[in-house]
Amino acid sequence: MRNVMKAATLESKFPLLAVENGCIVSKDADVTVAFKVELPELFTVTSNEYEAIHSAWHKAVKVLPDFSIVHKQDFFIEEKYQPEIDRDELSFLSRSFERHFNERPFLNHFCYLFLTKTTKMRSRQESTFSTLCKGKIIPKEIEDKEAVTKFLEAVGQFERIMNDSGFITLARLRADEIVGTETTAGIVEKYFALSQNDTTVLKDISLNPEEMRIGDDFLCLHTLSDVEDLPGNVGTDSRYERLSTDRSDCRLSFAAPVGVLLTCNHVYNQYIFIDDHTESLKRFEQTARNMQSLSRYSRSNQINKAWIEEYLNEAHSKGLVSVRCHCNVMAWSDNREELKHIKNDVGSQLALMECKPRHNTTDVPTLFWAGIPGNEGDFPFEESFYTFIPQALCFFTEETNYKSSLSPFGIKMVDRVTGRPLHLDISDLPMKKGVITNRNKFVLGPSGSGKSFFMNHLVRQYYEQNSHIVLVDTGNSYQGLCEMIHRKTKGTDGIYYTYSEEKPISFNPFFTDDYKFNVEKKDSIKTLLLTLWKSEDDKITKTESGELGSAVSAYIKKIQQDRSIVPCFDTFYEYMLNDYRAELEKRDIKVSREDFNIDNFLTTLRQYYKGGRFDFLLNSRENIDLLHKRFIVFEIDSIKDNAELFPVVVIIIMEAFINKMRRLKGIRKLLIVEEAWKALTTENMANYLKYMYKTVRKYFGEAIVVTQEVDDIISSPVVKESIINNSDCKILLDQKKYMNKFDGIQAMLGLTEKEKAQILSINLANHPGRKYKEVWIGLNGVQSAVYATEVSPAEYLTYTTEESEKTEVFNLAEELGGDLELAIRRLAETKYK
Repeated sequence: MRNVMKAATLESKFPLLAVENGCIVSKDADVTVAFKVELPELFTVTSNEYEAIHSAWHKAVKVLPDFSIVHKQDFFIEEKYQPEIDRDELSFLSRSFERHFNERPFLNHFCYLFLTKTTKMRSRQESTFSTLCKGKIIPKEIEDKEAVTKFLEAVGQFERIMNDSGFITLARLRADEIVGTETTAGIVEKYFALSQNDTTVLKDISLNPEEMRIGDDFLCLHTLSDVEDLPGNVGTDSRYERLSTDRSDCRLSFAAPVGVLLTCNHVYNQYIFIDDHTESLKRFEQTARNMQSLSRYSRSNQINKAWIEEYLNEAHSKGLVSVRCHCNVMAWSDNREELKHIKNDVGSQLALMECKPRHNTTDVPTLFWAGIPGNEGDFPFEESFYTFIPQALCFFTEETNYKSSLSPFGIKMVDRVTGRPLHLDISDLPMKKGVITNRNKFVLGPSGSGKSFFMNHLVRQYYEQNSHIVLVDTGNSYQGLCEMIHRKTKGTDGIYYTYSEEKPISFNPFFTDDYKFNVEKKDSIKTLLLTLWKSEDDKITKTESGELGSAVSAYIKKIQQDRSIVPCFDTFYEYMLNDYRAELEKRDIKVSREDFNIDNFLTTLRQYYKGGRFDFLLNSRENIDLLHKRFIVFEIDSIKDNAELFPVVVIIIMEAFINKMRRLKGIRKLLIVEEAWKALTTENMANYLKYMYKTVRKYFGEAIVVTQEVDDIISSPVVKESIINNSDCKILLDQKKYMNKFDGIQAMLGLTEKEKAQILSINLANHPGRKYKEVWIGLNGVQSAVYATEVSPAEYLTYTTEESEKTEVFNLAEELGGDLELAIRRLAETKYK
């Protein structure tokens, strides 16, 4: 059967003529400048900031000349996450993370702005004059070239005003970004394909108003083109109830329901038409007089006359500029049944804005055609309504999805709304931008908030990016990850120190693999010996400190010259007992027992010498050089209350990290103190942490303190004065347990009201189909947002702190010959299908 429907080529109807000097020129002599727009991230803008954004738009629009069109076009495209599993360097856990999110759908947002200069005649054209209705389009010549020059100057001012606002960034599109190249599509081609892919394919277009189709996609259109469809009041922003509490307010822009909150393929077009303001008011005056003369025939004429007069009064008394406005939501699907649901979704989202949903089945082709980048002058006059600039701008969407950091270093987190993985740099890029001045972090989260999972997730990714990590833990939170690293590296890394009767904790502070002892190493050994000798109440004299320092230096010199001496506490004790005691007696200037009592020193430290109670502590036979081990965990839960062991372990830990800090040039170092608040009660540990938090930034290092008890923050002067004040990155998890204490936390951490609202929104509206916990990350009061910590089953089994799950993993690993990775893979496949 012969096709009797009329068909035309896109070329014959194409309304654009050329792109010259970065401007789109239409065949009707309209000139358009195109921008790519960067909007603030979702849930990161306060009510005052929304007002500031609105004010910036207002100032910018006012600089444009008469017969200009502002067209903001927001594309929301459903995409699927493509995992990065082709990289050879990916670890087992990184690969499992990527596979976990394979093909996960999310809504991607692309925002453009088109500023068009048209003419008075074109601005009054109705839909019957659209280029779609013309048999042949004859290009026109630009008549007023001076007006175009002034328009381009105004566009430059517009761009500067918006970029200076600090919230929105405009980047002018180049010619190849508009028209494309041989290998990539431009924005015009993408618009016709309803896509934002660089490799789009043009499709057939069926312009049936009741069911317009592009390729396999069916379109539906909802319009806001009549004042009767609009709400009684509009605002710059509105309260988002799902993430708000009685103590906090989560704000979104007024038009957010048809933006990022509308979860389907759609384009949201927002138009503002700037006509001759004076002429528009004259026309309204004339209309009001006509309504007055006709008021005796109809009460509606009298009411309309009152409304027009109120509009005129507002314009004259407040100096407002009269403009025309139009908004439409164009959604699509390749399934008719799904399209019915989409129509309902769009209608309900418009209803949330208190607008009357109007499904337009008449003007779909015309409005689609007018939405072509550069063809804004083709917009039909009758589809717009009169308002003022501030009210029209309230219909602009002002937020976008979370964005990944443009940095090679970082961690993988998840967008709390769409569930898409994000690359997030909370260390290097913020330092480079001047957002933070140090990389230190403070982490607060009550039990069960997901704190251990987040920290495991963070340190695992830092480790895989060649960082050196020293962890002080209570509770075996990192046992699984450390054991995996230990077995993966065949024992060369992943060192786990813990105390038990069968295998007591053991160190050798005198061992280095290269026999190099810098000043810090010598000082840490001296401090260790003083701690073992003196109690916290005893005063240490300068002579005692000096003599012990001399003894350490002399012993080190001896073992460097005579490599047959085994460096350990036993040989040092023997050196003090024999050589150094003899050297003291031979001196011309005698050292009295009151100044330095070597016998008391030897007697006190006898318990650490062979045969003593703690002879295992400082005489490790393994002689592990901690300097070159990249993942070290000190599990101190069983000794944190031991008055003899704990101070020694603290100093060994600090010495190990300071040695790394000083000697490893250009390598990232992390010291993490996890729930070890007992450590902070000792003077040595407190002083070390104070020193560390102030100094570590100079050596490409990060100090991180993690706690679950809010009282520990408020009561500890060390935390308050040193740790919090020197932690530019603060990380908080679910604080519902501390809701009544949160004002104290807010004051202590110096959180703003915006940050408080974000923190109190954690886990309020989690997706029921996904298993994750949310976490708030704030950078020095400048940047902050809530992210999701969602991990793969394999990562879950590695990080878990549940005793039964850990036992199951390790038992299976033993059955498989010690292969922990294989055990985790098997359990992940069987238990979490």
